Amino acid sequence: ALMIERLWRSLTARVLLLVTFVALAGSLVTGVALVRTQTQANLDQAAATLSLQADNLADRVGGNRRVATATLLARLARQGVVVAVAPPAPPPPFTSGDVAAAPSQPAVRTVAGREWLVVARPADDARVVLLARPLAQARGLTTAQRNRAVLAAGLVLAVGVLAGLLLAQGITRPLARVAAAARRLEAGERDVRAGATGPREVADVGAALDALAAELADAEDRQRRFLLAVSHELRTPLTAVAGYAEALADDALPPEDVRRAGEVIRTEAGRLQHRVEDLMALARLQAADFRLEPGPTDVAALVRAAAEAWTPRAAGTGVPLRVEAPEAGPVAWTDGERLRQAVDALVDNALRVLPSGAPLVLAAGATAPAGTGVWVQVRDGGPGMTPQDMADAFTPGRLTERYRGQRPVGSGLGLALVAALVGRMGGSVSASAAPEGGVAFTVVLPAAPPGAG
Repeated sequence: ALMIERLWRSLTARVLLLVTFVALAGSLVTGVALVRTQTQANLDQAAATLSLQADNLADRVGGNRRVATATLLARLARQGVVVAVAPPAPPPPFTSGDVAAAPSQPAVRTVAGREWLVVARPADDARVVLLARPLAQARGLTTAQRNRAVLAAGLVLAVGVLAGLLLAQGITRPLARVAAAARRLEAGERDVRAGATGPREVADVGAALDALAAELADAEDRQRRFLLAVSHELRTPLTAVAGYAEALADDALPPEDVRRAGEVIRTEAGRLQHRVEDLMALARLQAADFRLEPGPTDVAALVRAAAEAWTPRAAGTGVPLRVEAPEAGPVAWTDGERLRQAVDALVDNALRVLPSGAPLVLAAGATAPAGTGVWVQVRDGGPGMTPQDMADAFTPGRLTERYRGQRPVGSGLGLALVAALVGRMGGSVSASAAPEGGVAFTVVLPAAPPGAG
């Protein structure tokens, strides 16, 4: 029973069993059709033969050739043919109607529950010759005919089983290869390729698995590079903190340097805390229980409030900050606090790289057609981004790794946080070239709650 259960769980066994069943049904249909065709052919042949025999016997009886007639009658008797000459009245299976009608074509009748093939021929003006043969005998198959029917049915069954075996192998071999590739992928291998072979549906599964393996390898590579970048960002402040703390603990600093050491420790600890908070924020955004409190939010008012908060820092670095938003701003259905968090992250990211005198613009407006959505934009006149930079902007650590040592960079998490946050709010964020010469980050959010309108 256990072996049967295991076989039934096998796709190969199921396909083979199904095709075998269909082949068996086909072989039965073939055998039945062949037998019916052959019996009808036998019946037609027997009717033709019986008609010829009746013609021959009628000629002999009419010509009074007794010896030849006796020989023919003996041969007919050996063949199971019943012969009668009327008058007098013929015995069963003949009837008086046969004598009166003398049918030229064989007729089938049932006498005492037995079917007969009957034919009659006038021998002369007074007599009629009648011949009858059991219908079962006339239609019966010979041994050779039975063997041919069995052989044909067997060939159909054998071809069906062979086709089922080939079909099962054609389906299950690619599937087995895909399953083996999936197990290797699960075991940690990343250069696994199942190959898009076999039936189209199986090939699609193999191609999807190959794409998944490539994407997984790329994701793990990005994660590895991101962790390296984060560890580098954390190591720098930790090194400074640990160095000055050790010097203070060993009382190795002169009194005039103690205050400066404390400032360095505080500054680097703040940087370290900022990096850790970024990591924690990204982890919270990816959690299933991350909560939002959406509602109507005046994005123009939000943009002006953000500009007011960031103006002192912008002025301190010589960056002119301006707002482009209507007085009565468009309203978005979103979490205002989270949207402000995203805008603050974009402004902070811009101020890190902007040189003195480069403009920074906070803008807001409604998308076309009106009422479908709103947008918030942070544009700058900084060094800008290449098309590849814009495509990679929201991948954690990608730009930090690319531009470390060339321009001021952060932890590489800020833009990733913005993308994750905006995505959780049901919106989208993109990067494009800004009219001011730098880059424009555009956040698009719905103007109405989901399902409204």
